Amino acid sequence: MGLRRVVVTGGAGFVGSHVCEALLRSGVRVVCVDNFRTGSVDNLPENPKLGVVHADVTRPLDLLGEVDLVLHLACPASPVDYLRMPVDTLRTGALGTLHALELAHRKGARIVVASTSEVYGDPLEHPQREDYWGNVNPIGPRSVYDEAKRFGEAAVEAFRREYGTNTAIVRIFNTYGPRMRPDDGRVIPTFLSQARAGRPLTVHGDGQQTRSLCHVDDLVRGLLLMAESDHHGPINLGNPQEVTVLEIAERIIALTGSASRIEHVDAMVDDPRRRRPDISLARSVLGWQPEISLDEGLRRSFALEPVG
Repeated sequence: MGLRRVVVTGGAGFVGSHVCEALLRSGVRVVCVDNFRTGSVDNLPENPKLGVVHADVTRPLDLLGEVDLVLHLACPASPVDYLRMPVDTLRTGALGTLHALELAHRKGARIVVASTSEVYGDPLEHPQREDYWGNVNPIGPRSVYDEAKRFGEAAVEAFRREYGTNTAIVRIFNTYGPRMRPDDGRVIPTFLSQARAGRPLTVHGDGQQTRSLCHVDDLVRGLLLMAESDHHGPINLGNPQEVTVLEIAERIIALTGSASRIEHVDAMVDDPRRRRPDISLARSVLGWQPEISLDEGLRRSFALEPVG
């Protein structure tokens, strides 16, 4: 990749740890910055080219040495985490992004900032293109995550316009894979935990709300292609194959061979009804599209085998 040293904020988290691994496999030196509130040191490989800095990005980042690339992934990303830590989530999305940008600017490094499909809110446009401004409730319980990421995007663009910082934004759609915490509140680990325990799979509302699920290996490949490019984004990274939450529950029951049933519970506040990325820009600019199907990704990630 032509990189020597890369900083990954949130590098001990679910996505961040996979990014660190991919960079290390390519021979790059990696500095993982994490406060370990939602990430874990157990997610990180033992590698002499990996340095770990226990730090909170809401405080200025003062790292010695050259840096070629900053991948800013630090932020609570699951509903359980950002609803439990609403103010910390806002601080991370705002101050954390500003500090990551300042670090990249000081070092003359490119910075790729992880935004989210949540900037589209409960979208009135389908599928979602990067030029869609979104439909976000700014004061709802989910707004701490949505608005933190929207502020982060504004900060990225401000640094690019005012200082000429080499910035990029990726909007990450629903992602799954190994190292997701069973209790993190997202749909796949929740359903897997329930199915394996023989408990009912709790589907919020009627289950007809849709998600577009991308395997983490596909996502990491897209993130690194964005880092190599000169495009400033935003660019959607996600799987355009749309499935309902009810279908996800049914697939997981089938793949686990569980005797669990499906139980409908109250709908979540401000839960998006439809979510599907338009990835035309990622295809044309990065030559990227997902390659791993949902069933294959579930089997690969969680050692599941089809039943029957």
